[in-house]
Amino acid sequence: MPETSSALVIEQVIESPQQTMSLGVTPQGAKPQDTMSLLRRTDLPLSRMTGGALLSGLSTLNNVELHSFAANNPSSLASLLVTPPKAGVVAGWWNTLPTESKVVLTSAAPEIVGNLNGVPYAFRDVANRTFLNQTIDRLTAELENGVGRSQATVLRDRLNTLNEIESALGSAQARPMRELVSLSVGDEPTAAIALGDLDRADYVSYLIPGMFFGVQAQIGEWVDTAAGLYVEQTSWLRLFSEVGSAEANKTVATVAWIGYQTPNLLNVGSLDLADKGRDALTATVQGLQASRGAEQPFVSILAHSYGSTAALMALAQDDLTVDALALVGSPGGPAESVADLNVRGEVFVGEAGWDPIPNSAFFGRDPGAASFGAEKMSVAGGFDHIAQEKLKAATGHNEYFGTGTESLRNLALIGINQGQLVTRGDPADEARTLALLR
Repeated sequence: MPETSSALVIEQVIESPQQTMSLGVTPQGAKPQDTMSLLRRTDLPLSRMTGGALLSGLSTLNNVELHSFAANNPSSLASLLVTPPKAGVVAGWWNTLPTESKVVLTSAAPEIVGNLNGVPYAFRDVANRTFLNQTIDRLTAELENGVGRSQATVLRDRLNTLNEIESALGSAQARPMRELVSLSVGDEPTAAIALGDLDRADYVSYLIPGMFFGVQAQIGEWVDTAAGLYVEQTSWLRLFSEVGSAEANKTVATVAWIGYQTPNLLNVGSLDLADKGRDALTATVQGLQASRGAEQPFVSILAHSYGSTAALMALAQDDLTVDALALVGSPGGPAESVADLNVRGEVFVGEAGWDPIPNSAFFGRDPGAASFGAEKMSVAGGFDHIAQEKLKAATGHNEYFGTGTESLRNLALIGINQGQLVTRGDPADEARTLALLR
C-alpha cells in the first residue's frame, strides 16, 4: 500500500464537506434525536467544557452540529491545546469517533486536530497542512489590505517562517513521504516534520536540536538532517536484509522536531526554555505512543547540545519512557546516572574533540563522565569494518549529523536498535560485525 494512501483518502473526503456533513453520523447506539438530550444531561453547556469533558461532548454531536460548533466556538476548541487532555484520553476518544466525524473535525478545526497529541498522524498531517495554507492566505490578505509599517514587518516575518515550513515539506511526490505533525504559528513558531509514516513505522527517531535552531532559519536544514538519518537507517536495514536478518521488512520514520523555542546567546544560560522543551518533548512522544496503541514502535531520542538537556530532563523528571537515547555535544542535565533515566535500552554519549560544550556539566551531571554509566559513541572518524569505508570525524559542536561521519552512522544504528554495532573507538570495533545482529 502506498505511503500516502491514508492522507489521500482524508484529503479526498475533506474536498467534499457537504457530502460529509450530510451523512449525519451520531454516536453508536444513539439516535439523531437523542443528541440534544444527551447534552442537556451535562452540568455545563458544551461551549464551557474543557479537556476530556469537551471531547466527550463533541462525540455526542452529529456532523452538522460538529461543523457548526467548530465554527462558532473557536476559543472552546483552542482550550484543548492550552490545557490538553492526556494523550491516552485523546487517542481513546478519537478511536470512538466515526470516520466521517474525524474528517469533519479535521476540516473545521485543523489547528486543533493537527496539534492534539493522541490523534493519528495521517489526520494531523492533513490538518496541519490545511492550517498552514489558511494562515499563509490570511497573513497575505492582511498585508495586501494595508497595515502599518511595524505590523507589516511582523507579518512578513511570520510569512517567511511559514513559507520555510512549506518549502521544507517538499512536493507531494517527495520520497520518503513527509508529514507535518505539529505546527504553532505564534510569536515563536514551532514545528515538527516527519520523514516516513509515523502511524506505521517500526523505528521512530526524534532529532532534538539545541541553540540557534529556530523554525524560520533552520527548519529546512533540520529536515535535511532527518532525511540524511532516514537514508542511513534504511541503508542499514537493506544491508541486514541481504544477510537474512529479521529486520528485512522493517520501516523507519525520522522526526525533525523543533517543538520548543531554542535559546540564543542571551538566554542559553537559563533552563527556562529547557523546561518548556522538556514538557513539549514529553507530550510529543506520549502522543506517538498513545496513538500507536498495541503496535508500539522502537522509539529513540537523538539530542544535541541544549536539546540534550531538555531530553535528560524529560526522561528523568517526567512520565516518559523511550527505548534508546543518544546525546551529542551535551552540557549536562539533572540525572546523576543512566539509572535515573526512563530508557529501556542503551544510553550513548558522543563528544567531538574540539567541541567545548561536553564535559562542562553546565546544567548538571556530565553524561560523558565514566561514573554516569552511558556507552561511549565514537565520533572521531575511522573505518567502518562492515561497510568497508572510511568515516569522517565530527570535530566541532555542530558536526555530529554530517553526512559520511562516524557520528551519523552510529546515531542511525542506535535508532534502529543495533547498539551492538555502534563503534566505540577501540580495538573491539573490528569485531562489531553483522554476526552480532539481534
